[in-house]
Amino acid sequence: MEQKLNFFEKYLTAWVLICIGVGILIGKFMPFVPKVLDSFAIHNISIPIAICLFFMMYPIMVKIDFKEVIKAGKTPKPVFLTLIVNWVIKPFSMLLIAWLFLGVILKDLLIGVDILKDGSQIELFRSYIAGCILLGIAPCTAMVLIWGHLAKGNDGHTLVMVAINSLIMLLFYAPLGSWLLGINQMPIPWQTIILSVLIYVGLPLLFGYYSRKIIMKKKGIEWFQSKFVHYLTPVSILALLLTLIMLFAFKGDLILKQPQIILIIAIPLFIQTCFIFAITYFIARVIKLPYKDAAPSALIGASNHFEVAIATATVLFGLSSGAALATVVGVLIEVPVMIMLVKICLKSQNLFKSNH
Repeated sequence: MEQKLNFFEKYLTAWVLICIGVGILIGKFMPFVPKVLDSFAIHNISIPIAICLFFMMYPIMVKIDFKEVIKAGKTPKPVFLTLIVNWVIKPFSMLLIAWLFLGVILKDLLIGVDILKDGSQIELFRSYIAGCILLGIAPCTAMVLIWGHLAKGNDGHTLVMVAINSLIMLLFYAPLGSWLLGINQMPIPWQTIILSVLIYVGLPLLFGYYSRKIIMKKKGIEWFQSKFVHYLTPVSILALLLTLIMLFAFKGDLILKQPQIILIIAIPLFIQTCFIFAITYFIARVIKLPYKDAAPSALIGASNHFEVAIATATVLFGLSSGAALATVVGVLIEVPVMIMLVKICLKSQNLFKSNH
């Protein structure tokens, strides 16, 4: 089992780059493919991507011992750390970094106005900043499970934090967004939030829990670990790579038409992701968390729930707005940057104490 997993992990960066290239080429030369795939969506939730995410999450969920989930829920330090980073630090650092780069340093490259869905106009750089803010206030509730798993973190802790963040997002997403964006009332994409949690987390969790229980009862724990898990090991990575192809295929033409704008918006998003990861990882070491809790805590803070951000940007500013484009850039950099952070985690395990 380890050899096959190591093979995928060892060359994961190469696979990611290949899949990005394949996705862009499909989007450019076979535009009918992403158009057809994109037509299968419910409340901004892409059904093809949801299917891929199921196969990403199921192999992780089926391996989780739910005694560890209960144990993780009773451990307050990593829970408080993740909550403070996600809801006290991250939204404001995103606002500051976006303003610094898009509103000051790179502002001269973003001259123009953005016409919003209601016909009003806004300076282009302000529209991009709004999209960045929407990403900053939407913590990831799905793909972070695979980042934590690849980093060999505590899957139980990651699952607990996904559940808690999902609940808190329902309470604080709208008021925090309204305040940071300076609008009177921000619409909440309830359907997108609830559906994404149910489809991305609920279904694989349900299937994982019951299939683990049934298989262990019929075949025993030894067969489960040596045979069943062995065949599932590459499934998460393959599903991740297929998701990556689809994400870049959907936006392949846009990337080739506006590469300079994509790059400019990507700069503050990349810096924000690395900053949040670094500060969480540092605090985790200071408060002496074991590596298996420190890694997922840092990765949860660094990643974003892009479906919710895209849905909100579309409702508020329009599908063709700069804000919507900024949220899409968040999607495009998510996987490559998070893979880089996973590698940093794996190479720095010795900085933390073990869980034993």
